[in-house]
Amino acid sequence: MIAIFKREMRSYFTGVIGYVFLVLFLAIAGVVFAYTTLFSMSAEVTPFYTVMLIFSAIALPILTMKSFSEERKMKTEQLLLTSPVSIPGMVIGKFLAAFAMFAAALIFSSLYFLFLIPYAPIKAALLIGNVLALLLVGMTFISIGLFVSSLTENQLSAAVGTIAIIIGFLGIGILSSLFPANYWFRFVLESLSILQRFQNLTAGFFELSSFVYYISITAVFLYLTVRTYDRRRYN
Repeated sequence: MIAIFKREMRSYFTGVIGYVFLVLFLAIAGVVFAYTTLFSMSAEVTPFYTVMLIFSAIALPILTMKSFSEERKMKTEQLLLTSPVSIPGMVIGKFLAAFAMFAAALIFSSLYFLFLIPYAPIKAALLIGNVLALLLVGMTFISIGLFVSSLTENQLSAAVGTIAIIIGFLGIGILSSLFPANYWFRFVLESLSILQRFQNLTAGFFELSSFVYYISITAVFLYLTVRTYDRRRYN
C-alpha cells in the first residue's frame, strides 16, 4: 500500500496533473476568497467553503481520472494485479495519494484567512469545522472518482462519469426542497444528501451521523473498486 501511495504521489509530479491541480485549486481559492471575504468585507468562512465544494466537484474528478484508466490504457494494469500488493492495498494506496493532494491544497488555501486576523476575529472552531466538512466531502468525491476510473481506460469518460455521479448526489439535496417539510420522503432525501450534511457541519452541528455517512459512502465506492479488480483478476 505504501509503495502504491509513493508511486502515485511521484506520478502526480512527474506529469502535469499534480501541478495543474494545485495551481488551479489555489488560484480559484484565491479568487473565491477575494469575492466572499475581501470584496464583501465579511469574516464569514462558510461561503468560501461552500463555493469550493462546487469547484471540488469538478477538480477532484480531474485528479482521479487517470488513477486506474491510465493503467488500462498503458497496459500496466496486469503488473499491478500480479504485484505483491493486495487489491485493497492498491486501491487504498491510490485513494490516500489523491486525498493527500486534495488535503494539502485545501489546507494551504485555508491559510488565506490568516490575512483577516488583523482586521476581524476569525471563529477558529467554525473554520476547522468547514475544513473538516470539505475534507469529508472530498474524500467521498475521490472514492467515486476511483471507482469510475476503474471502469474505463478513457480518462475523459472517467472524469465526466464521476462529475455526473457527484451532481446526482448533490442534486438529491436540491430535490428534497421540492417536498413539504413534514413529508417523510423529504427526510429520506435529506439523510442521503451530501450537500445537506455538509451544510449542517459548516453551521457548527457536529453530528456523528454525518461522519458515519461520509465514511460509509467512501467505503462503499472503494469496495466497489476492489470488487471490479477482483473480477478482472480472475477473468
